[in-house]
Amino acid sequence: QVQLVESGGGWVQPGGSLRLSCAASGTIGSITFMGWYRQAPGSQRELVASIFNARDTYYADSVKGRFTISRDNAKNTVFLELNSLKPEDTASYYCKVRSAALREYWGQGTQVTVSS
Repeated sequence: QVQLVESGGGWVQPGGSLRLSCAASGTIGSITFMGWYRQAPGSQRELVASIFNARDTYYADSVKGRFTISRDNAKNTVFLELNSLKPEDTASYYCKVRSAALREYWGQGTQVTVSS
């Protein structure tokens, strides 16, 4: 059984930073895609950042230059560094991984709140 365990969310003031982690465990095989999504109340879930085949990265325009995605292949873990946080970054953040067998798995979500 595959599990994704997220950590690192919390409350931070505008301009602050957080680091999210998502560790995949279980028999998942080769992971081709790891991504972070977020969903604010009343909004659709959106892709924030992703890393494909361990090297190709994507960032939503709203986070470019502020967020950084990285991956530890040995530990099947993906990180999201959030810098220069804004109130509009407030949301539940979810990680998703996709295996080479095209199976997808989601984390349980971690809350990020940016306010003064």
